[in-house]
Amino acid sequence: MSVKADLYDVIRKPIVTEKATLASESGAVVFEVSIDSNKPLIKEAVEVLFGVKVKAVNTVVTKGKKKRFRGMLGKRRDVKKAYVTLEEGSTIDVTTGL
Repeated sequence: MSVKADLYDVIRKPIVTEKATLASESGAVVFEVSIDSNKPLIKEAVEVLFGVKVKAVNTVVTKGKKKRFRGMLGKRRDVKKAYVTLEEGSTIDVTTGL
């Protein structure tokens, strides 16, 4: 397996919500990342895959909700999000594919 394929495993998908759009106005992009990734690994993955310079990475883990499905109690998976702040002049268009 190549190094670039491993980096694709770190970043799962971009998140496009109202809050993510507000963050993009201040030069940040929001990605869903693997739950075991750390900030230096996320920074390296974004820089290599998109060819931009990263200023900072902030992460947040959203715990999965408990839900009922057909009477059985279940749990949604935990999701880790990374708010990646880019250097001035760097942009990522999340509407296009990787």
